[in-house]
Amino acid sequence: MTPMERSLVELIPEALLAAGAVLGLLLGSWLPRRRQWLVGLVACAVCGAGTVAAAVLATGPPATAFSGSFAADPVTATARIVILGSTLLVALLGLGPLHGHPRQSEFFVLLQLAALGALMLAGAQDLLLLAAAYLLASVPSYVLAGFRKDGPGTEAALKYYVVGALLGLLMLAGITLLYAAGRGSAYPLLRTELPGAPAGLTAAGTVLLLAGMAFKAAAVPGHYWLPDAVQGSTAPVGAFLTTVPKIGALAALYRLAAVPFAGTSAGWPELVAVLSAASMTLGNLAAFFQRDVRRLLAYSAISQVGYLLMPVAVAGRDSLAQPALLFYLAAYALTNLGAFAVVCALPALRTLDGYRGLARHRPGLAISLTVCLLGLLGTPPTAVFLGKLEVFGAALDGGLGWLMVLAAVNTLASLFYYLRWIAPVFAVAPPSGGGDGTPGGRAGAFAPGERTAPAAAVAGVAATLSVLLGLAAGPVLAVLDGPLAG
Repeated sequence: MTPMERSLVELIPEALLAAGAVLGLLLGSWLPRRRQWLVGLVACAVCGAGTVAAAVLATGPPATAFSGSFAADPVTATARIVILGSTLLVALLGLGPLHGHPRQSEFFVLLQLAALGALMLAGAQDLLLLAAAYLLASVPSYVLAGFRKDGPGTEAALKYYVVGALLGLLMLAGITLLYAAGRGSAYPLLRTELPGAPAGLTAAGTVLLLAGMAFKAAAVPGHYWLPDAVQGSTAPVGAFLTTVPKIGALAALYRLAAVPFAGTSAGWPELVAVLSAASMTLGNLAAFFQRDVRRLLAYSAISQVGYLLMPVAVAGRDSLAQPALLFYLAAYALTNLGAFAVVCALPALRTLDGYRGLARHRPGLAISLTVCLLGLLGTPPTAVFLGKLEVFGAALDGGLGWLMVLAAVNTLASLFYYLRWIAPVFAVAPPSGGGDGTPGGRAGAFAPGERTAPAAAVAGVAATLSVLLGLAAGPVLAVLDGPLAG
């Protein structure tokens, strides 16, 4: 097998996603509006096939593609499975609300392109490929945020775009500085050259590069766009924005920490630790005062990034960092998507009070929501509980005991706003209205509908898998460790 053929084999999941986007674009141009839902089925099939292909490729040894610019190793394999699986769930969430929409096919095409960008972020092993992946993951997401073309959606897309463009430029400036300092853009070359490069040049490039990656991960200081984008967009798009780009960005950050910045004096661990502390604290404090369920989940996502950055801060210094990060990413994706699936299944309910009495009318959704919210908190036996234990242990072993203590305090504090949502769900008497002009807690607002049935099913599946992943944590963690390619 020639190097080109081997490279193409290693990129089968990405190739499937790209082909699915092109096929969906062509089908959307030819199919009548009443049959546009076929594009959604194609997207689901492509994501499913890509997940299977990623799992098969994961059984092989670490490898690289296209002269080492893309890595296929345990980090990439896990990110592929989680990103493709998450995109599949989001596509299922979008089938109902977008049924009959004049631009239904465009939604699924944009979804696949944004997911493809996240996949490329996860496997990028060259700064130039990282920049291209950043753009590919960002531009379709901007359009998805404003997909409804209404006032809130347009505002959300504009804020998302402005912040992304600004921090993207800073990231490109950082890549330029690191290219000058390291005399190249390939990660293995940078690992060799950066320790001997001028410390100021390397530090400036590192800070600017982190600014752009913080935007993709929705970490402080690049987090401002997320609450408005999630609130102003449709619920399936909110589920996507709080999950898929974050996975690609965090995998990319881990690879940066473990390869090009390993052994440099650029202060990478300290910078990432500060971003971790700021993200978890700000996200939790801001979530305390939220009544809109989408904004609450958005600030919860920001706080979760803080925990996920902990193993990135100790990458290369502790052997627990890699399996802890990868397991937590999978656990968070399932749990967060499960909570958003409940929101998609009850589109009329926008505030916490609107969920009052849910357990009496929709007990299945109430149980799924409770499992997912307690899972985001880190309650056993959910997968996030094991993920938090792993990242806490990695931070402690890596010499960041103060960050572990802060994370434990933040976890305890987050109990407040998750319980603020769970308590009305099991309240006996629903109110006459939702407090925001919606039907609120009336029985009609909880009535199952044909178009919300897929979302309810996704909520149940995600909640169940979150618990099962937590129970199977031992075997899963064992296969997440392994050397990086290159």
